[in-house]
Amino acid sequence: MKSNSNMKANQGKFKRNRPQNIRYTIARLWHYLKAYKFRLALVVLFVLLSCLANVAGVYFLKILIDDFIKPITDGQKTWAPFINAMISMATIYAIGIISTYMYNRLMMSVSLNVLNNIRKDMFVNMQDLPISFFDKNPHGEIMSTFNNDVDAIREMLSQGIPQIINSLITIVAVFTAMMILSWILTLFVIVMLAIMITLVKIIGSRSRKYFQKQQAAISKTNGYIEEMIEGQKVVKVFCREERILTDFESYNDHLRHSSYLANSYAIMLFPIMGNLSYLLYVITAIIGAYMAIHHLGGLTPEHIGTLASFLQFTRSFGQPINQLSQQFNSIFMALAGAERVFAIIDEQKEIDEGYVMLVNAKKDANGQLIESDTRTGMWAWKHTHKEDGRVDYVELKGDVVFEDVTFGYVPEKIILKDLNLYARPGQKIAFVGSTGAGKTTITNLINRFYEIQSGKIRYDGINVSKIKKDDLRKSLAMVLQDTHLFTGTVRENIRYGKLDATDSEVEEAAKIANAHDFIMKLPQGYDTVLTSDGANLSQGQRQLLSIARAAVANPPVLILDEATSSIDTRTEALIEQGMDKLMHGRTVFVIAHRLSTVRNADAIMVLENGVIIERGNHESLIAQKGKYYQLYTGVTELD
Repeated sequence: MKSNSNMKANQGKFKRNRPQNIRYTIARLWHYLKAYKFRLALVVLFVLLSCLANVAGVYFLKILIDDFIKPITDGQKTWAPFINAMISMATIYAIGIISTYMYNRLMMSVSLNVLNNIRKDMFVNMQDLPISFFDKNPHGEIMSTFNNDVDAIREMLSQGIPQIINSLITIVAVFTAMMILSWILTLFVIVMLAIMITLVKIIGSRSRKYFQKQQAAISKTNGYIEEMIEGQKVVKVFCREERILTDFESYNDHLRHSSYLANSYAIMLFPIMGNLSYLLYVITAIIGAYMAIHHLGGLTPEHIGTLASFLQFTRSFGQPINQLSQQFNSIFMALAGAERVFAIIDEQKEIDEGYVMLVNAKKDANGQLIESDTRTGMWAWKHTHKEDGRVDYVELKGDVVFEDVTFGYVPEKIILKDLNLYARPGQKIAFVGSTGAGKTTITNLINRFYEIQSGKIRYDGINVSKIKKDDLRKSLAMVLQDTHLFTGTVRENIRYGKLDATDSEVEEAAKIANAHDFIMKLPQGYDTVLTSDGANLSQGQRQLLSIARAAVANPPVLILDEATSSIDTRTEALIEQGMDKLMHGRTVFVIAHRLSTVRNADAIMVLENGVIIERGNHESLIAQKGKYYQLYTGVTELD
């Protein structure tokens, strides 16, 4: 269980370029690994068997030479014992090969399961994050974390950890065998080892720093590429190809520079360690030969197998150190990526302290609302009072009231200032004003995408802060300016507004939005598969499907945020009748730049700098000859 301090320490770390707490990150990884402790124990066992088999095979070289090969050459033994010894040696190496296969197979299984759980936790937590998180973090960087950073963790778990365990066990086993063979030569090897470790530490620390910068540069570059791909039409319309190429070169050059420095140190480390290993081998051979010739340290010409085995161990001793140095790079990349992954997992979820729920309702014999176990078509707010446990049922009608609401996305910049407005059930309320006046902000607050600084928003007389967010949003439907269609059939995209909608309900919703005719002209009608956000449809057709999605949800409150801005005048005329049907009997909030679409609104709010400067219906505002009159007559234009 994470402590609150650890959770707070990880909040907002998504954008940091380097690990801030390596121990904590490793502990978090272990949290996922410990579920597979048995398999990990088997991995350690097979790694141990593999290492011991390799060491035993090299040590057996001494016995093979001194006890079998040399006596045969001296005419003291036959070939039969030598063949038996070779079979024993082959058996030892066979055990090593099988053990190596087993631990690699097991570790791959563990790593894939761990990554599956990590991705699941990331995606699950992402569903509960507030809209503000996605406003602050570029989508490309989030995708880079899902792909590049998670892949770096996979490489560390599947390759890095087994190699590290293998290398550490090998170093201990080889060192023990070398001490048994010749402690004098071993002391010399230790001196050389100290030099090698010092170099690994110095070069590895620099490599780590630049690999962290490389991962951060990859995220930024990917984010920029994704943004430019999504905005290619805008780029070409305004002929900004050269500008974005210049910007891309800047990102790409930064990535190249970081990668160059990171890989330069990584590449440097391998040949340095390799050459030192060869140097160690040569010097050890010279010293060992000198000792054997002069009968020093227990070495004699009669024990040439001991020297051969020790020299082989010398090479084996350098190899795991080289492997450790190579794995440092993947470890640093993985830890940097893991911290960004855990930053998303630890990101604070959207806070919901609501307790008022939306339930199916019906009326009893006395005409009082009660909860129903079956769907009745009537909905009510189930309000359980905290003070005395009393339960009230308030019919869902769509009565929305703003009382002295003040809000800013950041405390330093207030968008709405002491805003007051009301929308009675069935009323159509329109918002008009320049960009940044606060029109969309009002609709975001109705959904509780953001929390207000002061004031109250009441829904059917209930403070929305008391209503569970999921239940609140079930009672609303939004048609946004930017449509989004999912990969799937037309029918499935419309049904997204109500997952249990029948085919007839889907088709009825399409007819309300006047989308039915064009859908039937598609190759497979409602079963036509849409891909790439509906790229095979026109912008107007995509918007019609978005409107149909809202229609099938059949909510009491409807929010239209520039819903017809992407539809041509002819298409707009086609859907006006359908939209009127959709809006009938519902509370509707409309944001529109085309003032002709709000003429029939019950109330039009003209906003300026977060304040309602005019309100009334079309006729009364025209009579006032104020801001709305200037906008409608073209004296002033919306910016």
